[in-house]
Amino acid sequence: MLTDLEIGRLTKLKHIDEIAAKIGLTPQDIDHYGEYKAKIRYSALFAHEHNPVGKLILVSAITPTPAGEGKTTVSIGLSQALNKIGKKSIVAVREPSLGPVFGVKGGAAGGGWSQVLPMEDINLHFTGDFHAVTAANNTLAALIDNHIYYDNELKLDPRRITWKRVVDVNDRMLRNVVIGLGGSKQGFPRENGFDITPASEIMAILCLSNNMDELKTRIGNITVGFTHNGEPVKVHQLGIEGAIAALLKDALKPNIVQTTENTPAFVHGGPFANIAQGANSVIATKTALRLSDYVVTEAGFGFDLGAEKFFDLVCKYGGFCTNAVVLVATVRALKIHGGVKVKDLNLSNPDAVRKGLDNLAKHMENIHKFGMKSIVAINRFPSDTVEELNIVKDFVIDFGSEVSIVEYFTKGSEGGIELAEKVVQMVDGDTCQSRGLYDWESPVEDKIYTIASEIYGAQKVDYGPVAKTDLKRINKYGFDKLPICIAKTQKSLSDNPDLIGRPKDFLVTVREILIASGAGFLIPITGEIMRMPGLPKTPSANSIDVEHDGNISGLF
Repeated sequence: MLTDLEIGRLTKLKHIDEIAAKIGLTPQDIDHYGEYKAKIRYSALFAHEHNPVGKLILVSAITPTPAGEGKTTVSIGLSQALNKIGKKSIVAVREPSLGPVFGVKGGAAGGGWSQVLPMEDINLHFTGDFHAVTAANNTLAALIDNHIYYDNELKLDPRRITWKRVVDVNDRMLRNVVIGLGGSKQGFPRENGFDITPASEIMAILCLSNNMDELKTRIGNITVGFTHNGEPVKVHQLGIEGAIAALLKDALKPNIVQTTENTPAFVHGGPFANIAQGANSVIATKTALRLSDYVVTEAGFGFDLGAEKFFDLVCKYGGFCTNAVVLVATVRALKIHGGVKVKDLNLSNPDAVRKGLDNLAKHMENIHKFGMKSIVAINRFPSDTVEELNIVKDFVIDFGSEVSIVEYFTKGSEGGIELAEKVVQMVDGDTCQSRGLYDWESPVEDKIYTIASEIYGAQKVDYGPVAKTDLKRINKYGFDKLPICIAKTQKSLSDNPDLIGRPKDFLVTVREILIASGAGFLIPITGEIMRMPGLPKTPSANSIDVEHDGNISGLF
């Protein structure tokens, strides 16, 4: 089997003007970044905002495992298959972060014969969106410290600054730092730290904003810290929201590229799903819905993280509705949830598959809580046996859901024509019925408990001392009506990464609750969530190189 990079280079790419023309865009509608990637201009976004709306298919997955589930590959493959059967489809996915690309996870551009291309560009600097977010975030940090350095008219308490700097690198050494050393001319020394760029509230804001005016408003609503009296201070009080938005002027425009089968693809934005909403930008999704009949998008990690936030946050802020969910499962992942070690995954083990089905069942139950129709896509790997595949298939059918086996990685669109046909049959002529899980007006504790109990299966939610103090502040200053974006491990339905399968009777512990008032949600922190990941002992960077002709090698 060829590597992803080799397949990408074998693909006959079409000029981006030709890809844009497939969805009704002219060369004058896009800003060109070379021959194969572009941004859609604001004038084109405005011109098409009243077009009929297409059908939206959300791709999610069971709880992720080290075996990999291939959610992005299935998303891209499904969109290609929809075009293959004569439907007009666009796939809309997130941009990869440089941290995981050089760390342990690798890139996020799909795989095999179902990729978005050019994968080297997309996985590295692309059109500069991540750099713009980094610059905007750190410019805001510098302006906050500059305000304190001079007269500090807003009476910001340097010990209560909540805004951190960011960098798009996995760098554990920057998690906790001391800044402002060097004497009175250098500022006021204080403890601080760095987050990785996808964890920045600026990234969440970029991906939740419907237009430039909303982007500026959201930036102005960011809470950057508190006064000595405990009162929140927002960006609009500093009067700099316009300057920060100016750095994001081009980053707000959706990026258009293509897949291995020349299907139009929007790759835009990249908030983490275990910190933020974990979906591509609403502006990209809404534009895709106006330019095609079927839009395939994905939510990060398992249904309990990305998809719950997609329905409760992204759809509501974006003002669109989801028509169906495709839930990706693999025999290999189910074996892990059944207790098999990674080194033994290639061995047939029907009993372990059966034991792992509890995890799949919980995610299927959760889909129904949002009023959604769904279909399970079994992403087939070469080591899967017919017996193992039939165990999963029969289980899904007995559950009352649709199911289809796909091989998009090895066969491209031909590996899942049946799934595309079933999706079309499921959504055509159907009125969108998706709904949220909770009322935003409910008390914060009730909203958190609803998610923890209904989606994770928790018996109880406990609050640490810091979280209890945070709750008092949230209620006092009117942040209690914001929706919830829980930060928890992606490795388990619980907040304990070691609890695989379907944990029962567990406790979720909230350590603190962050106020992301610009993005428009609260972030209860559970477990040991790292907003700045570290590198593994042998990072992917060890395999990446650049050849004498400028070609990159070692990306995956």
